[in-house]
Parts: sequence; C-alpha cells; structure tokens
Amino acid sequence: MVASLAGLRFLLMILLFCGIRYGACSQEAPLVLGLRLEDPTGLVCMKDRIISAPEGATFNLRLFGTGLDGNWTWVAFAGAAGGAAGSVGDTPDPCELESNRQESAFQVTGNITQDEENSRLVHVEVRQRSISGSEHTYYQLCVLSGEKWASVGSERLRISGPPVDYIPPWGLAVLVVLLLLVCGTLRIVNLSLLWLDPVELYVLHSCGSEEEKRAAKRLEPIRRRGNFLTCSLLFLCAMGHSVLGVLLYRALGSIVSAVFTSGLLIFFLAELGPHMLCSGYGFQLAPALTWLAQVCLVLTCPLSCPLGLILDLGLRRDISTCGIRERTMEMIRTSVNDPYSRGMLRTKTVEDILTPLKDCFMLPSSVVLDFSTMSDIMQCGYTRVPIYEEERSNIVEILYVKDLALVDPDDCTPMTTITKFYNHPLHYVFNDTKLDAMLEEFKKGNSHMAIVQKVNNEGEGDPFYEVLGLVTLEDVIEEIIKSEILDESDGYLDRKVKRPLAPLEIPLESRSVHEEFSLFKPPEGEAKIRTSPQLLLATHRFLSREVSHFSPGRVSEKVLFHLLRHPSVNQEVHFDPNNRLSPGHYLYTRNHPVDYFILLLQGRVEVEIGKEGLKFENGAFTYYGMSALTLPSSVHQSPVSTQRHSPNDPFESADATSPSNYCPDYTVRALTDLQLIRVTRLQYLNALMASRVGPSPDPPEIKILPNSQTKLLNERNATQQGRFPQSQDLHFHQYFFSSPHPPSCAHPNKNNSRHSVA
Repeated sequence: MVASLAGLRFLLMILLFCGIRYGACSQEAPLVLGLRLEDPTGLVCMKDRIISAPEGATFNLRLFGTGLDGNWTWVAFAGAAGGAAGSVGDTPDPCELESNRQESAFQVTGNITQDEENSRLVHVEVRQRSISGSEHTYYQLCVLSGEKWASVGSERLRISGPPVDYIPPWGLAVLVVLLLLVCGTLRIVNLSLLWLDPVELYVLHSCGSEEEKRAAKRLEPIRRRGNFLTCSLLFLCAMGHSVLGVLLYRALGSIVSAVFTSGLLIFFLAELGPHMLCSGYGFQLAPALTWLAQVCLVLTCPLSCPLGLILDLGLRRDISTCGIRERTMEMIRTSVNDPYSRGMLRTKTVEDILTPLKDCFMLPSSVVLDFSTMSDIMQCGYTRVPIYEEERSNIVEILYVKDLALVDPDDCTPMTTITKFYNHPLHYVFNDTKLDAMLEEFKKGNSHMAIVQKVNNEGEGDPFYEVLGLVTLEDVIEEIIKSEILDESDGYLDRKVKRPLAPLEIPLESRSVHEEFSLFKPPEGEAKIRTSPQLLLATHRFLSREVSHFSPGRVSEKVLFHLLRHPSVNQEVHFDPNNRLSPGHYLYTRNHPVDYFILLLQGRVEVEIGKEGLKFENGAFTYYGMSALTLPSSVHQSPVSTQRHSPNDPFESADATSPSNYCPDYTVRALTDLQLIRVTRLQYLNALMASRVGPSPDPPEIKILPNSQTKLLNERNATQQGRFPQSQDLHFHQYFFSSPHPPSCAHPNKNNSRHSVA
C-alpha cells in the first residue's frame, strides 16, 4: 500500500514536470511584422517609412505581430550610421551592441499597452543626443528573439533638426579663429603692460624722452595693480585655451588630434607671435591697450581681485617683476661691500690716470689778479688752480675759483694775498698709491685734488721728490665708469690722452666767442670813452641774446665785438641841468627821420609817446630805433648785393645810402649823463657783410672813401687783438666804417655824416 502510494506520487511529479516544460517550450518568441505612428502630434511625423521627431518629444508606436506581451524589455532602439537596416554583408547588426541600445536617443518608457489581440502600443521618448551619439543619424527598432537582439522591419527613426549643442563646421572654424585672436591679444596685453617693472617705468617717466614720459604716465595707474592684472589676464588666457581644445575635439573627433592641433596653434599664434611683436613694439603698444586691460579687470574681478590681494600680502612685490634682476642686484650688493675696492681699483695706481704736469693749467705766484688773469682763469674751466714759484714742479698754493668771487679786477690784487688768506692745504700722494686707497682719501672730504710725486734717486746726489702731475676725484670716477666726463669747459675728447687747451692767441674754432673773455681786454690805445671790460661784456651778451638784429645768426660775435669797441659807436651825452630842453639832450625827436640805433648803457631818459604825450622814464639796457636798421625796399643796390644771399632778408635788400624813411613816433630826451651805444645803418650793414665774408680766407678788398668821416682802428689796436690776424682785422674795420660804393659812385655825405647826440 505504501509502495503503491509512493509510485503514484512519483508518476504525478513526472507528469507535472513534463507539462511545465511543454508549456514553456510551446511559448512563441515575439514576432513584429510592422509598425505605425499612432496619433502624431506637434512635429512628430512619418514619411517614406521614416519617423521624424524632435528632441524632447514623446509619441506612440503601434506594433503589429504575434507573441507580443505587455513587458517592454523585449523591445528597444539602436542607432545606425548612414541609415543601414539590419546587417548588410559583413556589417554587424547595430542592435547586437548593447552600447548602441543604451545610448540611443529613442527610448521606450512605461509598459506596453495591450488594447488589441495582434497589436500593442509602445510609448517612446526622444532624448537629447550625446556627443558620442551625434554621429548616428538613423535608428532601428530592435526586438529580443530568444537571447539575441535583432533589428526588425525597414522602418527607421530620426531626430528632426540639429541637437541643442550642435555647431556647424563653419561655425567651429570661426570660433577657433576668434579664440586664437582673443588669446593672442590677451597675451600681447600681458607682455606689453607687464614688460617693465615699476622701477623701470619710473625711470622712463623721469629721464625718458617726451613720448616715453607720456606713455609711462598713462601706464603708471594700471601698473600699480600688477598682481591683480596678472591674475585677470592669465585666467582669461587659460579659459581661452580650454575652450579651444574642446572646439577642436568637436571638429576633429579625436582627442590626440585635438591636443596636438591646439598645442601648435597656441604656441605659434598665441605665444610666439605676441612675444616677437612685444619685443620690439611692446612699450609703444601698451598705452593703447590700457582700456582692454581695464575691461579684463572688470570681467574677472570676483576671482582675480582676491587672488591679487593674496599675492600682494604674501609676496609683498609684483609677481610680474623679474626675480633675476633683484637677485643680480642683491648679489652685487653682497659681493661688493666696499664699492669698487676690488679688482681694477686694487691693481691700478694714480700714476696710470694722472694728468701730466706739463698739461696742467697753473699760474705763478707773482701774477696779479687783473682782468686779463681772471679771464684766463675763467676760460680754463677748472675750479682749482695750482700756484707755483719759479718752476712748475714747485707747487706752493692752491687757488679755488670761488675765492675770486669778491675780488675786483680793477684792484689788481696780488695772487699771494688771496692764496695766503684762504691757505688751502696741499695734498700729496705717491705715484704707487692704489686707486681704491685714493678714492677713500677723497671721500674724507679734505681735498678732491692731489699732487702726485715720486722719489727720484737716479743719478748722483741725494734722492728728491719729483712732482709728476695731478690727480682728481673726477679722474678716479672716470676710471670707474670707463668713460670720459665732459663738461662745457673740457677741451679734449680722448679719454686716455688728455691734450692741453690751445693757447688763448689761437683758440679752437669750435669755441664760441662769448666764452673767450680775453677778447674784451681793452686795447693799449685809449679810446675816446673809457668802457670797463665788465660793461663791454654785458653789452655784448645783451645785444647778441636779446636783440634779434644782432643775434649770432646775423652778426657774428667777433664782428659785434669789434663794432662795440669802436669810438664812433660808444658815445656819451653830457646833461646840462641849467638847460634841460637843450637840443643836445634829445636822442630821438618825433617825426624827425633817423638812421641809427641806440642802446642805453648808463643814465636815465624820458620817453614821450602817442598823441596824448604819455611820458615815462627808462634806464640802462633799453634800446630804441630798431626799425632804423631795416632798409626800405625800393632801392637798387645793397652793400651785400655782390654776395649770393637770400633776397628775402630785409637786411640785404636795400642800399645803405638811400634816404631813411624811418621817423620815430616818440621823443627820447636825456635826464642825466648818458653812456650809450649808437649804431648807424651803414655800420650795421657793413657788420652784416663782415659777418658773411669774415671766416673766408681771402675776403674781398673794399676801398675806403676819402670823404668818409668814420675812422678805422689804428694798426696798433688791430695788432692787439690776438683772435684776428692783422689783414683780416683790417678788412673787418673796412666793412664796419666804410662806404659800400667805390669813389666814383660816392653818395652825398649826409648819409655818412654822424648825427650828434651831445
């Protein structure tokens, strides 16, 4: 009984297992025969067996077939490149790859609706395409058959319109070019504005040209925020480089190609090009780019401002400043504790740089400080003059030029009186003294000039000190900087061989006349009116600098000197207090024609001008009658007409002997005794002529009119002037005080006669 029950139970189990297996084996796989777009809305449509739907849309598909259940896991979509349907030849079926199904833009959502026996409704959602899936243009319907996915039917799906982040190829190219330009411009701004550190910018602002000063002034405000500006520009450049890499990856589709292409473009166009441009024109471009730098500061202010502040507090300097310069300067400071005490200054001696005794400007102790000696001292250009007795090697005193400030040349003070009063100490050094020790001695301030001597033990007899020359602080400094320090008084250009100044009798041609005070020494022959050398010097400088008609461009300073020394030019007016309205007191009378110019040197005059008769007083160094020297324009010949000069000069377009047409509209009357300079038109024109031909080696001969009432300086006076040879001096005076015409063409004497003012 028990055995029969057990057998029956086993039989029932076998029957149950076979039934379950038969039911599972007899279940058919889903078979999709076709599909249809169900109730399309919006932009979803089906045409030529292609379903088009935009991103983000949802729609329903009705599938027709057998074995369709309500579970959606057996249906999916996969992307197919080029619209391939299923597997064609060796091309694999896109549905077989799980990545294609997962990255597909069309996804089944929810369960499948079962409303008819042989059809089902599938809910489909169109999602945004990824970058990797953007290459799939069409999608296939995939069905799970057993354990294998396969594409079904010839219907295809596609997304209508481009994706949200889609950029056409031409747009990618434009963006790449714009980004390269922006990165290059930002790099130029960075290099041009931060090329100079604040110290160099201050130097240009203080010592540069006018254009450099203006540029430095514009750059100073924005250059003070160096760390802020550096962070802003670097941040924008980094962003530009990142975006450029992403765009190139979108365009090329390969990471390796995008990396190398981006690196090459940034290197050549955004780094190398700006460096080449800024190396030559960075400072010139910087002022025009300040506005762009300010825009960058505003755009990146939330990020770059805190970073710049942190850098300022942490580094306490500008991050753009080159650290090599600071380290170099620090190395110089630490390695050279005693300035210039090592190296060259320790090896050279004062004998290598001294000025030989024969080239030194020195004066004997027996000399008298008259105008001639003091003018020689001023002309030499030195501040310290050695004084010797009997021979030049026996230096006994030192004269400082500042000691002569209160000395009157007219007093003829002996030299020893001044030198013994001040008693400046002499400083001697031996010829083997090193330059570093000499510099230290000069730094003490005892003296800036030393007498170099050596012990001479040659020959028979006792050794003695031999003076070799002089050495000054300037000589040591010139050896340090390896350059000659030239000032307005130096007469040499060679640093190693110092040539002495030329003698006063034959001065260098390059020296201007107004610097050679020896020209104003009075001649031996006493003039009619005695004028002090100081007043003659002041008159010469005033006329050449303040009166345009006597400027060096018209009348040379040599000729002007001769003109001022002549007795007919330097005159006096003696005032008679008992007859104040004497005709001799009137220098100019209103509406009376004149042909002379007057410069008042001493005394006072009364000037009456205008119809109202306004009166005022004038004193020394006022001049009148300037227009009397300007010639009328309606004449035929000029004293300088034989020379080829510009006819546009009013001083060369008329005849000196033509009647004067200058009538002053004022009256000038003496109030005290006067000393004045009176230059007639004839004298002035001859001075112009002498200035033209004076430097020429063979000046033309001009004969003196017998009836000319002006006189030449005598030969003795001409000989006294060491600046001019006697023959050339004679020609100068002929030009000053002779008629410009030969005797046969002599004009009336009224143009040559002097107008008396006394």
